[in-house]
Amino acid sequence: MKHTAAVIGVGFVGRAHVDALRRLGIPIRGILGSSKERGAESSQALGLEHSYASLDELAADPKVTAVHICTPNYVHFEQASKLLRAGKHVLCEKPLAMDSRESAMLVQIAKESERVGGVAYNLRYYPLCQQARSMIQSGEIGTPHTAHGRFLQDWLLHPTDWNWRLEQNLGGELRAVSDIGTHAMDLLMFLTGKKITEVCADLATVVPVRRKPRGRVETFKKAEASGFDEMPMTTDDYATILLHFQDNLRGVVTVSQVSAGHKCGLGFGIDGSKGALWWDGENPNLLWIGRRETPNGSLIKDPSLMSAEARPYAVYPGGHAEGYPDTFMQLFRDFYEYIAAGDFKAPRKFPTFQTGHDEMILCDTILKSSQTRAWEPVEWD
Repeated sequence: MKHTAAVIGVGFVGRAHVDALRRLGIPIRGILGSSKERGAESSQALGLEHSYASLDELAADPKVTAVHICTPNYVHFEQASKLLRAGKHVLCEKPLAMDSRESAMLVQIAKESERVGGVAYNLRYYPLCQQARSMIQSGEIGTPHTAHGRFLQDWLLHPTDWNWRLEQNLGGELRAVSDIGTHAMDLLMFLTGKKITEVCADLATVVPVRRKPRGRVETFKKAEASGFDEMPMTTDDYATILLHFQDNLRGVVTVSQVSAGHKCGLGFGIDGSKGALWWDGENPNLLWIGRRETPNGSLIKDPSLMSAEARPYAVYPGGHAEGYPDTFMQLFRDFYEYIAAGDFKAPRKFPTFQTGHDEMILCDTILKSSQTRAWEPVEWD
């Protein structure tokens, strides 16, 4: 069956979804913006045939089989549940919902509607992240014993920096943890194949009061000078989280949106009994391989040198860099190949609604740990 997509949200990440869908040759029927006017403007700018006036109009469009949700967190549940019940497959930006109660309901709705739900934990799709997972799973670094994750940014360093994520009613009780920390934790669990079982979290609001502009601000862009209101902050700019995984694996994740000079500082290190793997998302085409008895090494992204499992996720030859936009394309390829096959009971390689729900359970547990100042067990469904 030929699938046709629509996209909700026309900001930074919505345009990234449009670009990746086009590269895969998946037809895009149209987009839904935050207003009818903004949707029409964006549709014309992106060269799309249609803009929707409402979620109801999109849900009722029989030509659309899958919808990408690229909107603020607080509307994810309403949009995803309506679209699933209308018979659409849904690929939602993270976090999947505002809390684990909503995400659990979405998992159930997707199951009842017999539709496929995916979540955009796209950063596991860097070719060398796939390669690292393959090497760990095949035992090349022995038994993993410690896992290190980080995601550092600076785009909210100053009190004058603003984004909708700063408002708790729009983004949820956690901010840096839910926005970028979930990427880091998803990556560590994906690489090692181990789930987190306990957390001990230290959260901080580094900038206690911010200036909210009286005007529209797009993600990663500076606000125009139009006056501002001072707003007390209640969500986290920074967090360090100690982690216990299955099988006695220990770890730590540090996330920050106030670390000067770091733009998209995702990274990991996995230490094993025979070797180690370290990777930096701002230099994503190089994987460092640590050894004890022989010289250390570096693998430059090259399909001819990668494992059979990881090779399909590297499109270009060695020396031809692949980066952030490619991760969306590879995730979407897995997603659309799966729904095209039509067997929705088959195992899923892409991050699913269950993945998104698991991350919300982690967020709930991390918030509790930060409040109790103690280790808290992760109570998986």
